[in-house]
Amino acid sequence: MTPWKLHPPWRHEPLRRGTDVTQSWLALATGLAIAVAAPAAGVVAGQTVHAASQQQRAGWHSVTAVVAKEPPARVGVDTSGGSAGRVHAAVQWMAPDHKVRTGETTVAPGVRVGDRTAVWLDRHGALVRDPGAPGDALAMSVVAGTVAASGTGLLLIGADKAGVRLLNRKRSAQWEKEWAELDAQGRHYRQ
Repeated sequence: MTPWKLHPPWRHEPLRRGTDVTQSWLALATGLAIAVAAPAAGVVAGQTVHAASQQQRAGWHSVTAVVAKEPPARVGVDTSGGSAGRVHAAVQWMAPDHKVRTGETTVAPGVRVGDRTAVWLDRHGALVRDPGAPGDALAMSVVAGTVAASGTGLLLIGADKAGVRLLNRKRSAQWEKEWAELDAQGRHYRQ
């Protein structure tokens, strides 16, 4: 006994029902949609996040600030780069209106009170608390693309499963109807 399997929808078989053909076409369409739509959604999401990050960074400018408060000591800090090895510290800088401003941002580990450090301000002059590194923006783009592609694929698979469930209900209703007709014919012959 061979298990039931999907055959190409264009192949004619005498015992094949309309629901079987529909299910075959649905499986083929779902596979093609996943192959095209999931990667496309991932690329669009990744590019959108990357463009937004670049646009945001374009409005930033760097100023020199002075560390105003001793940052907390971090044990086992990774200083290889990126924002992972940075610590939060209070800093002071001179605003364009010549007023001293104070805020908290990330700084390199090991800075002391009075040390100079570069900080980032947005286009409105507000301190960017966690500017991150350019590599962080790329990582966020890749993650967004991966999540969008996976989500799209799962959504299409879910739609396929819902379609198969509806086809199975229709198939069961057809079988019930045919069995009832056979049972009625059998009773008619017995009488």
